[in-house]
Amino acid sequence: MAKRKHNFNAGPAALPLPVLESVQRDLIDYRGQGLGVMEMSHRSANYEPIIDGARDAIAALYDLPETHEVLFLQGGASLQFAMVPLNLGPGGAYVNTGVWSTKSLGEAKRVGAAHEVWSSADDGFRHVPQPGDALDVPAGAPYLHYTSNNTIYGTEWHHVPKADVPLVGDLSSDFLSRPVDFAPFDLAYAGAQKNAGPAGVTIVIARKSVSRAYNGPPTTANILRYVTHAAKDSMFNTPNTFGIYVVGLVAEWVQQQGGLAAIEQRNVARADRLYAALEESDRFTPYARPDSRSRMNVTFSTGDADEDKRFVAAAAERDMIGLKGHRSVGGLRASIYNAVPDEAVDALIDFIAGW
Repeated sequence: MAKRKHNFNAGPAALPLPVLESVQRDLIDYRGQGLGVMEMSHRSANYEPIIDGARDAIAALYDLPETHEVLFLQGGASLQFAMVPLNLGPGGAYVNTGVWSTKSLGEAKRVGAAHEVWSSADDGFRHVPQPGDALDVPAGAPYLHYTSNNTIYGTEWHHVPKADVPLVGDLSSDFLSRPVDFAPFDLAYAGAQKNAGPAGVTIVIARKSVSRAYNGPPTTANILRYVTHAAKDSMFNTPNTFGIYVVGLVAEWVQQQGGLAAIEQRNVARADRLYAALEESDRFTPYARPDSRSRMNVTFSTGDADEDKRFVAAAAERDMIGLKGHRSVGGLRASIYNAVPDEAVDALIDFIAGW
């Protein structure tokens, strides 16, 4: 096998090597059954334990309360931007911490009224609310929506917001990176392609009172109702069978690493090392405010666009890829999701120190 790259892409992103090796073995012959996972009928006895196992593994990792359930959908977080207001109702309150929050707010406004209750747009989305910061949530709002991690700007909530209304979270880019108590959430969703698997699977964790009853407009298509998917065990239409299989393998791998508490401890330690290297350097400046820095997406720059390009090119020559910042902010970005090995982070730290 060729030497594997140090993959710092923001998503689709690195997958654990043991997971990829399992996929390689199962691609043609899944555990002696004479066919690969991609060939299985989603309604077959062969596939049922795969989807059930993936669902159960996620629920076990989060110690999910009996009041909630896991759904596997498609369409990415972008489809959830529309499904949330269609199912929970117009008038939602949105915390705007970047591009993805802005897009979710925009979709909600297509459904009906929606309220921006906090924004860091004025400082280029360099920070997120801190505990105690006021969120001007209207009384009677059907939900408060927030984006837990912002890949573009390298910011992350290090607490769960509190409000007197139901909570909805876009957890796409830090899902499976730390423990989360889902008791306060009516709904949370995550595109799998950051920490949980390949692109094409959307994981939804819903309070059963939300996923098993529909109170939205009667004109909403069945496929856009959570109750439709919950009633059919995520098989209203043909699911992404292969993607769900990989999500299950990733969840098992996380458990083998010691679970979410151990994963979080590792993520904090290596993000701290990387930020320390940037602070110690006289060439690089982190983008996000210290109290809001992401443990998943570390954004920084030299302050010179041409030098940033040279850094990306030189890093690629050393097998480090995916370090170019998002086009909306420029600069540099290292996405250090769960599956990025420690040696990759250490190689980047050494490279920064020597630049």
